[in-house]
Amino acid sequence: MGLMTNENVTAPLRLFVAISIPEPVRDEIIRVQRELQPLVPRDVARWARSDQFHLTLRFLGDVPADGVEDLKKSVGAVCQAARPLSLCAEGVGFFPNPRSPRVIWVGINDREGRLVDLQKQIETAVGPFSPEPGEKNFTGHVTLGRLKNPRPADTRDLAARAQSLEKRLFGDWTAHEIEIIRSELSPVGARHTSLAAFRLGAV
Repeated sequence: MGLMTNENVTAPLRLFVAISIPEPVRDEIIRVQRELQPLVPRDVARWARSDQFHLTLRFLGDVPADGVEDLKKSVGAVCQAARPLSLCAEGVGFFPNPRSPRVIWVGINDREGRLVDLQKQIETAVGPFSPEPGEKNFTGHVTLGRLKNPRPADTRDLAARAQSLEKRLFGDWTAHEIEIIRSELSPVGARHTSLAAFRLGAV
């Protein structure tokens, strides 16, 4: 029994660094997700659950358990030196592009251009702890769903609707903290739990 407990303690943790989406904004994003769902064949799309809506700053992948405390210190130091962010959820888009969409998202921007700077600082701080490569071009977004091998006919209606939603505002808010979130995979999808939260600008 003792051995099993030990193994669990040393198993790596699948982590990412993110900003939570407040409930009123989340509700608006759920509404647009429901508008889009009927436009794509069911077997092509895998839609994210609303409890998985986050603004991910950096996906870390499997972090060794014994590195988690140092990771927290690094992220905490970045957050301490930063200020709260004025964020806005706006528009629907696709990665890599509308012609061959693989990911459907709602955009998250900030009016002062500080989100990208903060993401770069987080990227630098967590690099030593993550086996995953960083993002080359960070785009603030919440993932609505993923498409698997769609044919052009499958996504025509979706692309047209997304274009009409380009300027749709889902809400704005001030983000006061950044979280390290654990993602545990299961047959019914990933379960997310907050491992640590750091206030922006907290002394």
